[in-house]
Amino acid sequence: MWLDFLTTQPIGTCVPASVSTDIISTVEFNHTGELLATGDKGGRVVIFQREQESKNQVHRRGEYNVYSTFQSHEPEFDYLKSLEIEEKINKIRWLPQQNAAYFLLSTNDKTVKLWKVSERDKRPEGYNLKDEEGRLRDPATITTLRVPVLRPMDLMVEATPRRVFANAHTYHINSISVNSDYETYMSADDLRINLWNFEITNQSFNIVDIKPANMEELTEVITAAEFHPHHCNTFVYSSSKGTIRLCDMRASALCDRHTKFFEEPEDPSNRSFFSEIISSISDVKFSHSGRYIMTRDYLTVKVWDLNMENRPIETYQVHDYLRSKLCSLYENDCIFDKFECVWNGSDSVIMTGSYNNFFRMFDRNTKRDVTLEASRENSKPRAILKPRKVCVGGKRRKDEISVDSLDFSKKILHTAWHPSENIIAVAATNNLYIFQDKVN
Repeated sequence: MWLDFLTTQPIGTCVPASVSTDIISTVEFNHTGELLATGDKGGRVVIFQREQESKNQVHRRGEYNVYSTFQSHEPEFDYLKSLEIEEKINKIRWLPQQNAAYFLLSTNDKTVKLWKVSERDKRPEGYNLKDEEGRLRDPATITTLRVPVLRPMDLMVEATPRRVFANAHTYHINSISVNSDYETYMSADDLRINLWNFEITNQSFNIVDIKPANMEELTEVITAAEFHPHHCNTFVYSSSKGTIRLCDMRASALCDRHTKFFEEPEDPSNRSFFSEIISSISDVKFSHSGRYIMTRDYLTVKVWDLNMENRPIETYQVHDYLRSKLCSLYENDCIFDKFECVWNGSDSVIMTGSYNNFFRMFDRNTKRDVTLEASRENSKPRAILKPRKVCVGGKRRKDEISVDSLDFSKKILHTAWHPSENIIAVAATNNLYIFQDKVN
């Protein structure tokens, strides 16, 4: 049952989040679910690998251990603009595995890098022109010809940067998405989307540009973008005005005119000072089938049918009890938090984060929903996560938490769902939690 999730393992540190570079900024399973990558504010990428023996053991099938850790990005300084470029990893995207090595894209605000992660368990020995320590030998001393051989060695996982895609974004990169042709990918910043070929690092093709001639006329920015999972010519991008545009690259070289425009008319009775802020879309995701689009704004998750542009077919309230708290959330800047959302492998369940280390799940078929908590206090192995409820007003029950008691510094912005199993990864500031569903 998808509602019953067990704690398998909390992974992380207890460094104070306010001063820590360990705060997780992105989480992503690879296409098989065997690897799980996280990026943090310190520019590091940590890859976890699923235990092989755990796959066949019901009680241990969701266990992941550290496979590789490497520094992806370093802090930089743009001297022309007197701008500091932080090393924080904004997004990680895996490429499908083609051989024994793994490839992934990682990006900070300005630069995208393609990394190769590979294993080495043999080393060559017996060179003719080098000694055992790698120093060149005097050719006059070589009297016999040796055939180099490969000797076993301890397994070593190496991460090497194969491509660096830089100098193409004036504004901060918020999204990267690998195309289904696996030859190209796109990177999106606040005002532009660029299309790259994996083999070409010194030039990209601008496919969306919403920058006005006069920046004072700027009314919206791009917040997220993603390629269609099956059609290499189709992609969507969302905006801070709560709209989604579907573009077809076959129509024109510059996709300044969209093919479809998704927007829900605003209810005039709900209009307020905060309406524009809370309608800004923080994440957009195609379903695995490619038929639906899921978007996350501040208070809701919406599911759109590609064939119906005028309104979403499903709307789920994530934390509607915060509607009365928008003023204080504006004052402490929490109203600008960017929550992500994910589908499960069959597109039947949606997951997204909230405050107080809560995360929400919505079953699209049964319309049931649940609130769960990721915290060290309730993370004993094999413990079943208990549903949490938030009390808005009136008498509070024993197992409920008052909306006034919520900790807004504890927030779950980044989550990931295994592509084929009910195993989820939840990032709570500088801790990573991995849960699996209960199996009888």
